[in-house]
Amino acid sequence: MAATIRLRRGGRRNAPLYRVVAADSRMPRDGRFIEIIGWYRPTEKPGKVSFDIEKTLKWLKMGAEPSDTVRTLFVHTGLDMIWAKAQKGEDYSNLVLKDTVTEKAGKVKARKRARMAEAAGAKKEE
Repeated sequence: MAATIRLRRGGRRNAPLYRVVAADSRMPRDGRFIEIIGWYRPTEKPGKVSFDIEKTLKWLKMGAEPSDTVRTLFVHTGLDMIWAKAQKGEDYSNLVLKDTVTEKAGKVKARKRARMAEAAGAKKEE
């Protein structure tokens, strides 16, 4: 059984609420899952994310692959650094997860806009 860490949609129409779950990769998106390991609320301003660090690390150690979106949430919250330290066997208790994703996401979007502007400027010069 190949496990994945992915989002499971809930909530009502136009008000999504996602559970971050560990699930069998063969199950559908909103189908059966093994364990809930976090929440993602994109409609709140700023967007809120919460992970149970111990459960998440347990599943990553067992070989569960995070989806692209969940991997992005790991980066935005700092869980990727905690996972890197845990893999090396270092102490990660002093690291704290961020519960919002907009601080880092805003910086990423600003860099992307700057690259797009540079590319557009280069095309005009040609």
